[in-house]
Amino acid sequence: MSLNATARKPVVAPDAPARAPRPNLTPLPKTTARRKPKLAYALVALGGAMAIGAAQIGLSLAITQDSYTLASLNSEQRTLDLRTDALQEELTGLSSPQALATSAAALGMVVAGSPAYLRLSDGAVFGTGTGAGWDSTVNPNGAGAVSNSLLVPPAQADANDGPVTDDAVTETEQLPPAITDGLPSPETR
Repeated sequence: MSLNATARKPVVAPDAPARAPRPNLTPLPKTTARRKPKLAYALVALGGAMAIGAAQIGLSLAITQDSYTLASLNSEQRTLDLRTDALQEELTGLSSPQALATSAAALGMVVAGSPAYLRLSDGAVFGTGTGAGWDSTVNPNGAGAVSNSLLVPPAQADANDGPVTDDAVTETEQLPPAITDGLPSPETR
């Protein structure tokens, strides 16, 4: 027999751990009243919420005021752009060749006659060499002139009528017919 066979001891199963007895459930005693939060914490929270609300209202008012300022500046820019366009149209009308010729004629300027040339090598004069006459050969308001609505002066009153007043202007305006019997209809001919 072998040494292993004789040295063997019987296998013993380990003991199961002993279970502790379960405690019986018992009701807890009445709970004590909770402590009320301190008044200071509530005031700090309320003050913080009001400060945040006031900051939001202040920022909203500032943004709104800036938008009104921006709208006002945009309106002013549009007005200035329209004024610039009107002045540019007026300048274009006044710098037209027809307006310049009319202004020159009003100042007594005339179109020069045929030119004369001087040859410097021998002093010879080519051309008629006469000055311009007192009568202009160009009539800026003649038959070939194109009407320019920018050059038409406003209607002026006759010397017999006296100065134009606001009453005279309102009398000459076309007023719509008074509605007496139904809707007015245009006169046909």
